[in-house]
Amino acid sequence: MDGDTLYSIGELARRTGLTVKAVRFYSDRGIVTPAGRSPAGYRRYGPDAVARLDLVRTLRELGLDLRTIHKVADRELPLPEVAAAHAEALAVQIRVLRLRHAVLTAVAERRLTPEETDLMHRLAQLSEAERRRLVGDFLDAVFDGPGADPAFAGVRRSMTPELPDEPEAEQTRAWAEWAELALDPGFRSDLRRMTEDLAAERARGGSTVPGRDFAATVRDLVAPALAAGVDPASHHADPVVTALAAHYARVCGGPDDAGLRHRLLLRLESVNDPRRDRYLRLLAVINGWPAPESPAPVLDWSAEAVRVRLRLRCAGDGRRTTGR
Repeated sequence: MDGDTLYSIGELARRTGLTVKAVRFYSDRGIVTPAGRSPAGYRRYGPDAVARLDLVRTLRELGLDLRTIHKVADRELPLPEVAAAHAEALAVQIRVLRLRHAVLTAVAERRLTPEETDLMHRLAQLSEAERRRLVGDFLDAVFDGPGADPAFAGVRRSMTPELPDEPEAEQTRAWAEWAELALDPGFRSDLRRMTEDLAAERARGGSTVPGRDFAATVRDLVAPALAAGVDPASHHADPVVTALAAHYARVCGGPDDAGLRHRLLLRLESVNDPRRDRYLRLLAVINGWPAPESPAPVLDWSAEAVRVRLRLRCAGDGRRTTGR
């Protein structure tokens, strides 16, 4: 390019893709300065103005302010340092925007009230230390006592959320909902009762070590019958119920009688809590685990199958009593 070439504001605008108004604005601010004037007094710019305006446009699109851009263009500030500081500031803004997006999405999807929205927003804004305290308080409320035995450490770990340092919007949203659920006194109480029941069952069975998750065992025993469309009230379900009762008898260390089947029914109903199901789904999102399969269908089927047979047994006992 000819170093003696001078450009009008209009020519400079065409070469840089800026508007004439923008070029004039940057010129008035001293970011680009005229190399001379035309005979009629119009400003004329040298080739270096093209390069400066290209840099200005790039840095403006990246969000830098004019004062900083001016210093970078004049070599008063090193661009890498400016870029590093600006990138750090943008990272903070991105985290804030992700949080806002997560909360607003949750409000829309769950149709939250103003009070629920306020709570979710505050939970989403907790610091890392505050999150750790909340998780610890929740797990202590569930596991202190019977579940405090070291044998329950694995169960406790499997229920611990670990939000990453740079969570995705979905993880932030899941965390806020998880925290809301964890603060529910009723949910805490129900989970603690399940822990106590598990400890009591293991004690009756002669073991203090928690075995495989109860719902997972039920799923393995019941899933084939459910997939085959077996009616829980039909005689085809008898072997499945017998297998469920036998497993529960081994866990509890008692005979397969009416009392054990009543306890089995109560256990099935207590485990089949939609809040527990939701907890595990939120936990999977937060921790980046695969989405768990809902145990509700097999638990519903199992509870109904046991319930039907208990009613039949009660009816049979009633008829025998009347006969005597």
